[in-house]
Amino acid sequence: MRTQYKKHILQFKVPSGTSRGVLRNKYSWFLMLTDNSGNIGVGECSVIEGLNPESLSDVEGYIEKICNKINEGELISREWFGNKPSVLFAYEMAMMDIERGGQRRLFDCPLLHGSPIPINGLVWMGELPYMRQQIIEKIQSGYRCIKLKIAAIDFQEELELIKGIRREFSEDDIEIRVDANGGFTVDEALDRLEHLSQYGLHSIEQPIKANQWEEMARLVEHSPLPIALDEELIGIKTYADKKQLLQIINPEYIILKPSLVGGFAESKEWINLANDQKIGWWITSALESNVGLSAIAQWTSTLRSDMYQGLGTGQLFTNNIPCPLYIHNGHLHHGDDLWDLDLLND
Repeated sequence: MRTQYKKHILQFKVPSGTSRGVLRNKYSWFLMLTDNSGNIGVGECSVIEGLNPESLSDVEGYIEKICNKINEGELISREWFGNKPSVLFAYEMAMMDIERGGQRRLFDCPLLHGSPIPINGLVWMGELPYMRQQIIEKIQSGYRCIKLKIAAIDFQEELELIKGIRREFSEDDIEIRVDANGGFTVDEALDRLEHLSQYGLHSIEQPIKANQWEEMARLVEHSPLPIALDEELIGIKTYADKKQLLQIINPEYIILKPSLVGGFAESKEWINLANDQKIGWWITSALESNVGLSAIAQWTSTLRSDMYQGLGTGQLFTNNIPCPLYIHNGHLHHGDDLWDLDLLND
């Protein structure tokens, strides 16, 4: 087996706001394995600066080491990756792809047999008119679950935005999720959750910053709004630590991003623990290109969840990898078209 890698900088069509700042581009590295038959397995290492445990400065060197080890015939173990979950995920993805013939069909799943995945429509932070425009476009496109990024503009304006949706659409018509990305302080969080709870929201993701387990546990206990953990899961590696986190905080939901928690095997371990504790969950992509998104979507399809999933961000970029994925009526589909990897061969 031969291996190489390629860095690809994805460019946003429109700068996209979060509570951590405005995103204009996003770095991905593609690990490409070639077997003796010429089949190519591709895995994506997707890094969001400030969110991934890995830094942009050390990812490329680490991927180069992996390539050298594979080309020298060394065996790679999961333990070798340390606290670099996106690199581990790229390796896991590439190996699964090459084992199935290098066609980007990693799983024999319902998605590949015509059963689309219901997804949420993501509304990015920005000025109020821009956010309102996004909401209108998502609902007109057939989405029945809207996810709003909040905690960046004036809180009262955000409440008015949500109130505006509820004037026209009931909870039965449109499910609303909000994501604070840790943007509330511990002191203000409960008051803000009480205001948000007036509008029939499904849940709020990560209201306060991660690594405040006791504070988050108290918030979960007293919140009138279901809380979902997201960033809280990043960097938690051992089975014992995962179990302890869920037992202490006891959230209503957890949100799994395979790129950030170490791939499919690690994500499944979280799911098993959550199921044991009767905690709900859903899967979310993390600004991967269509390569990573397709792999995550196929795996998600194998789980056969009825919940809206956080997939489908591939439309954000001007220079994404052309693929068979498409979105119709609030669902992610996989068509019969072939993949076009020419951007990775430049």
